[in-house]
Amino acid sequence: MDPKRRPSSQKRSRWRIFGKVLLINIKWFSLAGLLGVLFAGGLISGYVAALVHDEPVRSRQLIYEKVDENALTSFVYFNDQVTPVGRMRMEEDRQLVDLKDVPQSIIDALISTEDSQFYEHRGVDLKGTARAVKQKLLHENRQTGGSTLTQQVARRVFLSLDKTDSRKVKEMLLALRMERFMSKDKILTAYLNKMPFGNGSAGYNLYGIKSASLGIFNVSDLHKLHVAQAAYLAGLPQLPSVYSAFDGKGNFDKEGFNKAMERQRVVLARMQATGKLTRMEYYEALQFDVKATLAPHREKSYNTFPYLMLETEREAAQLLALQQNPDLTAAEISKPEHAELLQNTREELQRSGYRIYTTINKKIYNDMRQIAANPQNFSPYSKQKGLEQIAAIMIDHKTGAILGMIEGRDFNTEQMNYATQMTRQPGSAMKPIAAYLPALEKGYTQPAGLIDDSQIILKDGRKGYHIPKNYNRRYEGLMTAREALNRSINIPALRLFLYEVKIHNAWNFVRSLGITTIQPQDEYAQTGVLGGLSKGVSVEELTAAYGTIPNMGVYNAPHMISKITDANGKIVYEYKPQSKRVYSQQTAFLMTDMLRTVISDPRGTGKRLQKAFRSYGTIDIAGKTGTTQNFGDVWFMGYTPDVTLGVWAGYRQQVNTLSQAGHTRAQSVWALIMNEAIKAQPQLFKNKHFIQPEGVVKVTVSSLTGKLPGRYSRQSGQLVTDWFNQKYVPTEVGREQLPRSSKPSVSTKPDIKETEIPEKEVPATDQEDIPSQEDTSSEVTIPSGPDTDTELDMPDENNDLPSADTSQPAIENGQGTPSEPENQAESPGTTSGEVISPGTTSDQPKN
Repeated sequence: MDPKRRPSSQKRSRWRIFGKVLLINIKWFSLAGLLGVLFAGGLISGYVAALVHDEPVRSRQLIYEKVDENALTSFVYFNDQVTPVGRMRMEEDRQLVDLKDVPQSIIDALISTEDSQFYEHRGVDLKGTARAVKQKLLHENRQTGGSTLTQQVARRVFLSLDKTDSRKVKEMLLALRMERFMSKDKILTAYLNKMPFGNGSAGYNLYGIKSASLGIFNVSDLHKLHVAQAAYLAGLPQLPSVYSAFDGKGNFDKEGFNKAMERQRVVLARMQATGKLTRMEYYEALQFDVKATLAPHREKSYNTFPYLMLETEREAAQLLALQQNPDLTAAEISKPEHAELLQNTREELQRSGYRIYTTINKKIYNDMRQIAANPQNFSPYSKQKGLEQIAAIMIDHKTGAILGMIEGRDFNTEQMNYATQMTRQPGSAMKPIAAYLPALEKGYTQPAGLIDDSQIILKDGRKGYHIPKNYNRRYEGLMTAREALNRSINIPALRLFLYEVKIHNAWNFVRSLGITTIQPQDEYAQTGVLGGLSKGVSVEELTAAYGTIPNMGVYNAPHMISKITDANGKIVYEYKPQSKRVYSQQTAFLMTDMLRTVISDPRGTGKRLQKAFRSYGTIDIAGKTGTTQNFGDVWFMGYTPDVTLGVWAGYRQQVNTLSQAGHTRAQSVWALIMNEAIKAQPQLFKNKHFIQPEGVVKVTVSSLTGKLPGRYSRQSGQLVTDWFNQKYVPTEVGREQLPRSSKPSVSTKPDIKETEIPEKEVPATDQEDIPSQEDTSSEVTIPSGPDTDTELDMPDENNDLPSADTSQPAIENGQGTPSEPENQAESPGTTSGEVISPGTTSDQPKN
């Protein structure tokens, strides 16, 4: 080998070795890099998997369903199912728009600002995401976010609005999946309908471009928007709470408007930069006076019927929640532990485009509201007591449909619905349903049956014994059930309640009439029939209970919502009548006939309605009054053959008593409502008279025994003719004895008339009994029932009745018993019973 060539060969050998080593290194480095990438990818994949491990894989159908829902404001309608009450009371305004109804200026403004690559990417903009990551890692002042329109829709529809890595990753994966199934136009339409745009001129939170255009500029046709207005709207979704020209009450917000205008100028600049606006159009838009085109301040729509909207929301939310949770009952779902469930259901109801159809008659409801709003119908405002309140509910007792209501005097003063949410002591309005109805049904008494109005002593587990009394501290001896009810005397009702029907049976009967507020401790309330209950009753439930009487013993649950449909018109709830017979037609007729004389009898507690009710004598009416201690509450439960109307009056705090004029407030308001209803809606009062069923007959009995008359009662004319359930007509002659002079007795002088009674002996004819505070008199009068043609004499005036205070009778549940005078100013005291401890005599009034 030539020595001269050896160096050249060695050089080539060294280069060859270097190349091999370099190649090997490159291979190892590549392998290491690949392993590093795989490792990093594994870490990233594991991190992403950890972030989204609980996120479900949503099907195409589910994605479409969720994107399409929650797009409409829900509306409420009156019972004609056409006239709207208004949209659901909420802080949001949502209205749908089709993409074809959106002008190009809005689309250009939106895409130029929010997602310039919208039509190129597949749900995620990698450049925008990388830019956002860099800005976050370097803590740069300006952070753009990097979310595409698709990601924003995914976040709005499926995810929360928190700013965590987990939510961001889920948002990106959802966006990719949405773009697999949905067109760009579908996604853009969803964005335009779902994104928030701040507050409108009525204070609502605006959702969707259509609501925003109407709420901010009072423009319903989007094509009529100027490009400057379009740019203003397109900039709002980035920070809707900051870029808002109006506050939550709809008042102009200067600071928010100025920030929104700064954002608008950014949008216009982006539109020019992307070629969507010419330079001339850009400057023209900058010169446009946006402030001058803002919508004027408007009151929220639910201000017209605020009570009704709130009640509709409350009842509809309960109905939907019960459907979604069939294991719960109506009583259970109202408990505090289910408050969140009800709130979630209410929010769903408000934002899901439901249509709620009520049973409310608009004309009747408006008339009732006008009566409540007229200050001339009530006592003046008192700084001490507040506003005198009123509550009423009118029910079609044949179906249970609520036709109208008074929820309170003034929504701005008090938002609680006094007709459905308040419970108060019913006073003597409890007597018919807890004593007389069950007693008639079981045959314990009949209208002409005699009940002893004499002293009874009740054991009080806490203080010994107490003696319930009538309002005027008198006992009148035997009297008919009709008279006792007409004058609302306490002791006869107590005797039926305690000794005939029995407390437990009475409350079970009351519960069967739909009263849900009877508590276990009321089983020991000996004077509960006079209204002394643990919780009291609601106007709604008591009215429905009375509605069973004109409905011939059949109970229909009161309801205000007849139907609910979703945004597509599909029925999601429909009321299904569930009529329940509680007692016989014969009992219902007898009770109605007795309650008619509460009004027709000159001594009846409801006699004022003879003049106040304009259709008296043309349309049959019946009813019962109720009053609690010192006129803290007054009631009137009245009905015609077609509707039942219950009315309560009082103050928010029961300790505040009504004025003298307020003592008859419930009756006067009842008459006002009925007069307007008959005038405005005569078709609702087709039946003028109550129907007499088979199985009731008129029988003449002795007014001394309540049984078939003997020789003495026939000779003296002490007879009474009245209706009887044929099953309980007396079959034997009563044993007749002359009454003792020391007690109320019947005179043998049939020619003495009531007009011969000394003036001082005639109590005010408009007073009514209450727990020992109701009006009674020393007279024994003939029941004013049908075919009564004789009169009884006055008892002796020997006033040797026990001298006792009139303190309120003890109630086992610890609550004071309500009283029931119709004119307390004429009463001889305000207490009702004696308390006697064993072996001692107490003359201290019972508190």
